[in-house]
Amino acid sequence: MVFGLGRKSKKEQPADPDESQASAESTDSADTASADPGRRVSGPFDVSEVSSREGYVDLGALLISPSEGLQLRLEVEEATQRVVAVTMDLNGSSLQLQAFAAPKTEGLWDEIREQIGQSVGSQGGQVEEVQGGFGTELIAKLPAGAQDGSQGYRVARFIGIDGPRWFLRGVLGGAAAMEREAAAPLESLFRKIVVIRGDSPMPPRDLLQLRLPKDASVTPPPGAPEFNAPEFKGPERGPETTQIG
Repeated sequence: MVFGLGRKSKKEQPADPDESQASAESTDSADTASADPGRRVSGPFDVSEVSSREGYVDLGALLISPSEGLQLRLEVEEATQRVVAVTMDLNGSSLQLQAFAAPKTEGLWDEIREQIGQSVGSQGGQVEEVQGGFGTELIAKLPAGAQDGSQGYRVARFIGIDGPRWFLRGVLGGAAAMEREAAAPLESLFRKIVVIRGDSPMPPRDLLQLRLPKDASVTPPPGAPEFNAPEFKGPERGPETTQIG
C-alpha cells in the first residue's frame, strides 16, 4: 500500500457555535439520532462497535482496512500542517474521506446535502439526489473543459454517514462516481472504515484529527487521479503531492 501526502492552501472556515459541553462529553450513543441499526450492522463503524484495532491502517480519527492495490493520499493544510482529508485511490477511481464532530441528538447529512447543492449551483453545476446503498446520496456535475477545448462535466458522488456524535463524508470520483460496478470495491472499503470520535468536547462540524501513519517513508509520486470536489467547510486541494509508503 502507498501513502501520499498532499498540501492544502486555504485555512478552514470557523466552525458552528459549540454544542453544550454535556452533550459533547457524553459517550452514550443509544439516544442519538445517528444510532442507525443498519450502519451498526454493515458499517462504517464507531470504534465502540469493533473488538480490536489490529489489522487497520491507523490514521488517527479513521482506521482504514488495507487492500491490494489501494493507495492512500493524506491531504495537509499548508497554513497549519494538519492532515485534513484522506483519499483512497483504487483501480482508477478515488474516494475522499473527511470525518467531523456532530451533535449528540441530530445528524448533519440532511443539512450538508443542501449546502453542497448550493455550492455546486453557484459554480454552474447541477446536483441530483439518488437512493443508494448508503441511503440518500448526491450526484454532482461541475462544468469542466475537455482537452480538445469543448465544455464537459466532472462528476462526483457524495455519501454521508451520521454516526454517534460524528459525521463521515465520502466523495467518489472517476468511474466510481458514475458506475456502481466500478464503485463496488471502494464502497466495500468505505463500509469497513472505523471512526474514532474521542471523548473531548468539540464544536459540531470540527474536523476530527487525522495523522500520518507510523513508519511511513517517502516514495516518488505515482500520478494518482485528482478531483476537486466542492468542499463542506473544508480547504481546497493543493497542486503538490508527495507520495509516502
